[in-house]
Amino acid sequence: MSPAARRLLLAGAARRRCLSTGSASLASASSQLPRGKRWDAVVIGGGHNGLVAAAYLARAGRSVAVLERRGVLGGAAVSESDLVPRFRFSRCSYLLSLLRPAIIRYLLLGPDAELNHSEISKFSKKDATAYPRYEEQLEKFCKLMDFVIDSAPPELRQESHTSMVGRMKDRVDKSAFWGHLLRHVMQQGQKNMVLRIDFYLLQSEVLKATLATDAVIGAMAGVNTPGSGYVLLHHVMGETGGQRGVWAYVQGGMGSVSSAISKAALEAGVQIVTNAEVSQVMVNETTGKVEGVALADGTEVHSPVVLSNATPYKTFVDLVPANVLQEDFLCAIKTADYSSATTKINVAVDRLPQFHCCKEMNPEGGPEHMGTIHIGSESMEEIDLAYREAASGVSSNRPVIEMTIPSVLDKTISPPGQHVINLFVQYTPYKLSEGSWQDSNVRKSFAERCFSLIDEYAPGFSTSVVGYDMLTPPDLEREFGLTGGNIFHGAMGLDSLFLMRPAKGWSDYRTPVKGLYLCGSGAHPGGGVMGAPGRNAASVVLEDLVKAKK
Repeated sequence: MSPAARRLLLAGAARRRCLSTGSASLASASSQLPRGKRWDAVVIGGGHNGLVAAAYLARAGRSVAVLERRGVLGGAAVSESDLVPRFRFSRCSYLLSLLRPAIIRYLLLGPDAELNHSEISKFSKKDATAYPRYEEQLEKFCKLMDFVIDSAPPELRQESHTSMVGRMKDRVDKSAFWGHLLRHVMQQGQKNMVLRIDFYLLQSEVLKATLATDAVIGAMAGVNTPGSGYVLLHHVMGETGGQRGVWAYVQGGMGSVSSAISKAALEAGVQIVTNAEVSQVMVNETTGKVEGVALADGTEVHSPVVLSNATPYKTFVDLVPANVLQEDFLCAIKTADYSSATTKINVAVDRLPQFHCCKEMNPEGGPEHMGTIHIGSESMEEIDLAYREAASGVSSNRPVIEMTIPSVLDKTISPPGQHVINLFVQYTPYKLSEGSWQDSNVRKSFAERCFSLIDEYAPGFSTSVVGYDMLTPPDLEREFGLTGGNIFHGAMGLDSLFLMRPAKGWSDYRTPVKGLYLCGSGAHPGGGVMGAPGRNAASVVLEDLVKAKK
C-alpha cells in the first residue's frame, strides 16, 4: 500500500485495519539490583527505545540494567487500565507503523487503490486521478529515508586520543555512508534532495487538509511552517506487514509493544527495575568519564556506560552534574525547541459514534469506525487558524482532532458494547495566556469543547461519554518526562534533524561526556514508536566497547 493511502475521513479517503500482538507482564522492585555489581551498561528509562537498546546490548553478551522511574514500562508506549474502570487506554502513543522491520514484524489487512479513487472522487475527480502521483512522490522519499533512519549519522569529530590510522578509517566509513546515500538518491530518480510535498497537484480543500494534518501532528507548527513537509514524511514512511504508510492498532494497546520488547530483553538477560528514578549521572571529576548513575533513594548503580532514554534537556540539564558540559553545548540543548501543542484525550463511551455523513448506521462498527477520523480540519485555512490561536497562547476554538476507535477491532480493551476512543488534539499551548491547565474548570471546558465539536459530525457523542483521561502538554511533561510536553523529545524541524539532533556535532548518539550516550527520540532519527534510536545507539556503544579493548 502507498504512503498516503491510510486515512479514513468523515470527508473521505482510505481506511486502515488492525493487527494483534501479545502482551507480557513484569513485576519488579529496586531491591532486585544486586549490591556492588558493576554493569557493562545502564539504561535510564524503560521506554521502548531504552528497552530496544538494552535487548541488543544484552544479546551481544553485555550485562545491562534498565532503570524506569514509573511503575510501568514503555514510556509513552503504555497501556493503562486504572483510569476509567473496565477500560484500557493506550495512554499516549496509540498507533503503530514506524517500528523498524528489523526489530519486529506484523501481519495486516488494508485498503486498495480502488477505494481511494472512489472516496476521493466524491470531492474531486481530478484529485482522484492526481492522488497516485502524490503517493508515488512520497514513496520515493520514504525509500530514501529507510537507509537514513537505520544508520547512525556520520559525525566527523576529531578525537585527540584517536590514532592517525583510526581517523583515516573513520573518514572512510563516513565517506561510505554518503556514497551509499547518493546511490539511493540516484536509484530513486531524485533530481535533488530537497523535500517538497506538492499539494498543488490537488484541488479539494478537504483532501489537502486531511493529508496536511500529518505535517503538524505533535508539532507547534502550521501547515505553512517551513520544514513541516518532513513531519508529514515522518508520519507516512513507516510500514506494517511490508506495506508502506500503513498504521495499525495493537491488541491490548500500545503497552503490548513495550511488553513484547521487555520480554525479549529479559530473555537476553537484562535486569529491569521499575520505580527506580535516576537523580544524577555520576561523572568522575578527574577523568570526565561516566561511572554510573545515582537513584533518588541514594542507591548507586555503577557502569562505565550509560544510555539515556530521557529527553536531551532532562539528560544534560537535570541529570549531568553542573560544570561538566561546555557552555556552548549546554546552551544548544537549553535553547532547542521543545514546544508542544498536543493534548491526548482517552475517552470511554457507552456506544459508537454514528456519523451523519454516512448513509448507513453501524452500531456494531463499520468501515468508517476502523481508520483515522478527522474532525475540525476541513480546510488548510482552518488548520492554520487553529495554529495561530495557539501561538498566541489560546487553545484552539475549533481544535484539530484525530480520532481513532481501536475497540472496534480489539475487544480486549473495553466492556462488550462499549468502546475506547483516542482523541489526539491540537492545538493546546503549554502555557495559556489566560488561566492554567491546573485549573479543573479550564480542563473540563476544553474537553467539552472537543466533545461538542465531535457532536457536529456525530450527534449525541457528548452524551455517550462515561469517563475520560486528558493529558495536556504540562501533564505529558510531568507524567512521562516529555520536556515541554513534546511527544518527539524535541521539535522535528529541519534544523533539529540528522546531523543537528540533538545538537550540532553530536548526532551519533555519543555525547561530550565519555561513556554517556543518548538512545531516545531526542537522537536521530527522532520521535515515534520506531526503536531506531535505541537500536542505532546500541550499535554505536558496542562499536566503542570493541575499540576500547584494542
